[in-house]
Amino acid sequence: MKLIIQATHPIAASHLDHIARLAQSRQREPISQCAFRLADALPHPEIAPYCLANHIDHGFVPHDHSLKNIGLVVMDMDSTLITIECIDEIADMHGLKPQVATITEAAMRGEIDFAESLRRRVALLEGLDEHALQRVYDERLQLSPGAEIMLEALKSHGIKTLLVSGGFVFFTDRLRTRLGLDYAHANTLEIADGKLTGRIKGTVFDAQGKADRLIKVRDELNLKPGQVIAMGDGANDLKMMAQAGISIAYHAKPVVCEQARYALNFVGLDGLVNLLAD
Repeated sequence: MKLIIQATHPIAASHLDHIARLAQSRQREPISQCAFRLADALPHPEIAPYCLANHIDHGFVPHDHSLKNIGLVVMDMDSTLITIECIDEIADMHGLKPQVATITEAAMRGEIDFAESLRRRVALLEGLDEHALQRVYDERLQLSPGAEIMLEALKSHGIKTLLVSGGFVFFTDRLRTRLGLDYAHANTLEIADGKLTGRIKGTVFDAQGKADRLIKVRDELNLKPGQVIAMGDGANDLKMMAQAGISIAYHAKPVVCEQARYALNFVGLDGLVNLLAD
């Protein structure tokens, strides 16, 4: 397999040499100052802890794991495509961010059922002016590092993109238009007389909903599971990640890193491109 190592900083020659020795790789190809490809690499139990201690992401990549073989990338929104949890920032406009963020964190760790956690959080938003949503989008929403590089690479390969979120259509629809994404799906906040009612319209779009949407789009595109990448950060992403041939944990909770094929703990979303470049 190929061993891809990458970091947010230039990788020191001493680190590169040590990892190459552990992997018994004699061929190294620079992708950039911050990323290298080691050919014919073998797993070694010391590689993962060494990389973690030195803030280096690593992945053993089979030769058939390549962007040229991918037809669809499915991504979570909050804390994956973007840096924030939108509902936490909406709550901040209502003076309730700590209360909502605590529930969000527990849900992402898998300690609370997602649908129930969302209903509890949204209920706390009752009475908030709907203009708070636009303020969050304008003032606080930022793309994760490397997002635009990743999306440009996906488009250049003709890969379709699906944004799924347990968050809200208000944000996914705007990101879909802004970034030229192919598909997006999320929850809809109920609004009456310009105020949030504290309720979700319709059925909650949860972990199973994400998995079902991936399967629906995958089948519409006549793709096999091995042609799909799914990436996310929280426990409610695990079901959709299980439906993809390649799963990527992005700055994720431990439960997600443990089950994903690859984990990007330090680098940005462009790390996906380094992992799976032709």
